[in-house]
Amino acid sequence: MTKKQNSLLIIASIGTFVEALDIAIINLTIPAIQQQFQVDQDMVQWLQTLYVLFFGGFLIIGGKLTDSLGRRKIFLWGTLLFLVASLGAGLATSFLSLAISRALQGLGAAFLMPASLAIVTHTFRQPNERSRALGIFSSFAAIGSGSGLSVGGLISTYISWHWVFLINVPILLITFFAAIYNLPKDLPPVRTNRIDVLSGIILVAGLLLLTFSVHELLHIKERPLLISGSLFVSFLLISWFVRRLLTQQFPLISPKLFHNRHLVVSNLCFFLLGGFFIGFLFLISLLLQEDMGHTAAGAGMLLVPFSILSALIAKFAIPKITDRLTPTAIGVVGMTFMLIGSLFLLAAIYFKHPLFLVLLGAACISGIGMTLCFTSLSVLGVHNVPAAHYGVASSLTSTTYFMGAGLGLSLLTCIGQVFPRNTAVGSLSIGILILYASTACALLLYLRYANKNSAPVENSPRRLPEYDDCHA
Repeated sequence: MTKKQNSLLIIASIGTFVEALDIAIINLTIPAIQQQFQVDQDMVQWLQTLYVLFFGGFLIIGGKLTDSLGRRKIFLWGTLLFLVASLGAGLATSFLSLAISRALQGLGAAFLMPASLAIVTHTFRQPNERSRALGIFSSFAAIGSGSGLSVGGLISTYISWHWVFLINVPILLITFFAAIYNLPKDLPPVRTNRIDVLSGIILVAGLLLLTFSVHELLHIKERPLLISGSLFVSFLLISWFVRRLLTQQFPLISPKLFHNRHLVVSNLCFFLLGGFFIGFLFLISLLLQEDMGHTAAGAGMLLVPFSILSALIAKFAIPKITDRLTPTAIGVVGMTFMLIGSLFLLAAIYFKHPLFLVLLGAACISGIGMTLCFTSLSVLGVHNVPAAHYGVASSLTSTTYFMGAGLGLSLLTCIGQVFPRNTAVGSLSIGILILYASTACALLLYLRYANKNSAPVENSPRRLPEYDDCHA
């Protein structure tokens, strides 16, 4: 890699690191936010849900804009919007303004993420270089997610929960000016078909209503019309979205993309990974604080080693692993670590919360499994995708990840209400994580078996498919 390429990879990776960090960083700050604004735990979870649904729902549009208007322009606009929204969240004086700022953070991340990925893929053209760069880039997202808990706990305890959001401001300011100086000018805008923004809005509205319905399902006897009506309208909106994909001349997502087996399996696994990992972040924060009596800072300190472990794996292990194993094999290994980690957590609940079992579970999930899974699934999600659809395909994987995250978090919250227990985290919640990881493992093993029996896609683990420049 040249010095210029390294600079661009760092800038793009910081962008994805910050958006991933903000998913996890809020979990250990929840008690402090509840205390200031006097809201219950069910209400405060909407701060996470709004972020992931706006992020996931508008990612496809972000990818389309990146392809049509240019990666530099969308990266700068996404960075600026995320910065302003972070400032608004950090200075929020009411729960409503904080919730709106979180939604805007998600919207900014929806522009920032695909533009960051496009910068990497256009900077590194050779298959081996691109494979290694994508591995490093994806691992930054995993590191951000893994380190968010520890950073959030320390900041919330020793400074203030406001700085959980304000910490983004100087990082993004530096990134913004570094991008202005280093990112090459975009080529003239490509003449392209109009972007179906309406479909994106329909998708977000449908997912929000579906998430609300799942979240409030326990209270359907008290509010039957509201909850059943929301569920029905969400079904209509999602059906309308699917219909538009099939009937529009220029759909938001080309249905032909779903003929790609790698893309379909990677997106299904990303959906399960989103439900698993966001659920894990939520449950581990409850487990350490509510069931084991640790402070937010103490819980954060306990999780610091796994952030470091994730960074070390990204730096030293990922490049070597990607040279020796196929993306599918890496995914199987990563999901196996996620499964083993969740089994450790289940054993920890059964044996009355011994700390070493909880930490072993966190090490397998946050320290190792997430880094491997995110790297492999990101590569699989764009395998054999035509250049004209590359931005959409790469955004689609993140969309399904955050769809799984939003719905999975609401499902865990609902289960916690339906099945009362003496502890904050029960075995049923961990059992759902085990189901997610097992299903994803099965899907990846199916893909590996199908590849061996159909085409020599995975016979050469050192090569990724060639992609043309979308703006060529």
